[in-house]
Amino acid sequence: MPQPHLERVLVTGATGTLGYNIVRRLGLMHPATSVRVLMRRLDDTLFADLANVDLKQVDIADTTRLMKAVLDFQPTAIIHCAASGVRPSKIGWFDLIRLNVSAAVALFEASCEIDRCHFIHISTGLVYADQSRPCREGDPIDTLHPYGASKAAADCLLRAGAERLKRHLTVLRPFSFTGLHDGGDRLFPSLLRSALKGEPFSMSAGTQIRDFCAVQDVAEAVCLVLEEGMLPGRDVFNIGSGLSISLRGIVGSVCRQLGLDVDLRLGDMPFHPYEPMNLVADIHMARSLGWQPRTNLAYAVWQLAQSEFPELQVAQPEQYR
Repeated sequence: MPQPHLERVLVTGATGTLGYNIVRRLGLMHPATSVRVLMRRLDDTLFADLANVDLKQVDIADTTRLMKAVLDFQPTAIIHCAASGVRPSKIGWFDLIRLNVSAAVALFEASCEIDRCHFIHISTGLVYADQSRPCREGDPIDTLHPYGASKAAADCLLRAGAERLKRHLTVLRPFSFTGLHDGGDRLFPSLLRSALKGEPFSMSAGTQIRDFCAVQDVAEAVCLVLEEGMLPGRDVFNIGSGLSISLRGIVGSVCRQLGLDVDLRLGDMPFHPYEPMNLVADIHMARSLGWQPRTNLAYAVWQLAQSEFPELQVAQPEQYR
């Protein structure tokens, strides 16, 4: 039998990059834990090999059905990963608020009906005001980035609610990441797609300073917080590589290590609106848990290439940095 706080774990956002890797890690590392995944559209192929993972079709924007799904399962922990709108054009403003703020609050409200349910909220490094240095957990939350602002609103509301209601809440703020199950028009899937087609890769000037982490390391940090259980006095953690590198440097390094022959068209695309020019995590708090980012970013991109672009010839880089 698992420890009491690991008996039943409910996860949202499992079709996304981070949620997918969290569920796979839970399924493999904690086979005695019952993991329930809430999905708007069921995909039975994602976790078919994991006997302790079951799927339930629920649109988390449907508050009534969401509350019922949570209370029926009686989770000992909830990992809330579901979110949308990193690219502002992908979703309308009010839909962004309904999903990233209202649904998060409704899920937290449902958790408050369950004794000693640990609520783990996945926020983002985009909540911070630009500090021109690595962001610390106590730095101001202030951004006009639509996604970052919506996540900041949920972040603040949940922490205020947990304080008022004396609930067990942990907020994790991952910075940029990639790896298995990354997709769509995100940076590294787009780069690999261009390499496969033999086309130039258009990107911004790449002068913005970024912190990119392998998604498996981020998933490990989330699961470590879950395994730790009660964390008195420590409720917010930045999760990232802790490295300050220009985006053009990050992309160039990955291309060299994978042997990708891609014409990088730097400056072809504008910066995204309200994009911070320096977004790096200070990770000393996460390190205090015994967590350390270990995976070479290029290795995470190599795993993505092997999984999603198997016909693309890439060199295998070192696994650990």
